[in-house]
Amino acid sequence: MGEGKVLFVTGASSDVGKELIERVGKNYDIIWAHYHSSRAVIDGLREGIGDVIVPIQADLGDVDSTSSMIKNIMESGDPPDHIVHLSAPKAHSLQFHKHTWEDYQKEIDISLRSITMILQAFIPKMAKKKYGKVVFMLTAYLLGVPPKFQSPYITVKYALLGLMKNIAAEYASKGITANAVSPDMIETKFLSGLPDLIKEQSAKNNPLGRNLYVEEVAPTIEYLLSSATDVVTGENIGVTGGVR
Repeated sequence: MGEGKVLFVTGASSDVGKELIERVGKNYDIIWAHYHSSRAVIDGLREGIGDVIVPIQADLGDVDSTSSMIKNIMESGDPPDHIVHLSAPKAHSLQFHKHTWEDYQKEIDISLRSITMILQAFIPKMAKKKYGKVVFMLTAYLLGVPPKFQSPYITVKYALLGLMKNIAAEYASKGITANAVSPDMIETKFLSGLPDLIKEQSAKNNPLGRNLYVEEVAPTIEYLLSSATDVVTGENIGVTGGVR
């Protein structure tokens, strides 16, 4: 991989995070594996991969907790060359007029504010080295007409898309790439807040006749972290099974 020996994954205890780290663990000297409450998942990764996995806890919905996490990584002397942002609140289905501003604020804090703080801390170090890679997890809902009843989630994903595009434009001359992966619905615990009918309809609408699996999505993130994409930046790659 050349450079890029330190990886930081937000939401590392998610199904996608676990799959990704299992795939790329051998490529890194250190993997900062962020979790909120699922420490057991991170410990399981350590058992399989070794001490390369460094658990780091934070509530990304809390600004002080997020700041403390960033400070701990910075003071370690091992800031990341690669950052993958997976963290997001669990999906819920609700009509637009029934959402409160708190629903939007929760999405903003966990998904948008956290990665903004993280990147503002670590991108200057990447720029000084003239090397870095940032990958955002977005959604295939950005690739066509979005579904109903997902307003806060989709609104913030569009904001993240804008952030990714801006970073790509601003830091290309510094050797930093920023890209995104936009998968269709994946069978993960993230969907536990959605009605079964929505998940079943999504599977029915996909040409595959099912929802995606994490092992079908993680390879695209792995690709964007590889040297094969050193000159790929500002791209939002759909992983959809052909549905959009």
